[in-house]
Amino acid sequence: MPKVSVIVPVYQVEKYIEKCLDSLVGQTLDDIELIIVNDGSYDNSEKIILEYQAKYPNKIKYLVKKNGGLSDARNFRHSTCYGRLYCVFGFGRLCGKKYVSAFI
Repeated sequence: MPKVSVIVPVYQVEKYIEKCLDSLVGQTLDDIELIIVNDGSYDNSEKIILEYQAKYPNKIKYLVKKNGGLSDARNFRHSTCYGRLYCVFGFGRLCGKKYVSAFI
């Protein structure tokens, strides 16, 4: 069981998602899972996310759902979150390497 689940709702973010994912997969705390929830994007976000999932298969879970808005995407994670703690991370944000470890 991972220590922390990081939920990342995604919608139309192809311009930002690579930098966001780079900052998350580069965390100093290795015991995390990233749950990327695609909230019905129709841009190239999915392609980019699938490339990252192929590089980090043990760290990234990718979920797709019908567009329901940000709150719906955040709540969609309940049945797939295995971390003892979880946090929601905004898709347009970047974080330092100790963001998740500081969270716990």
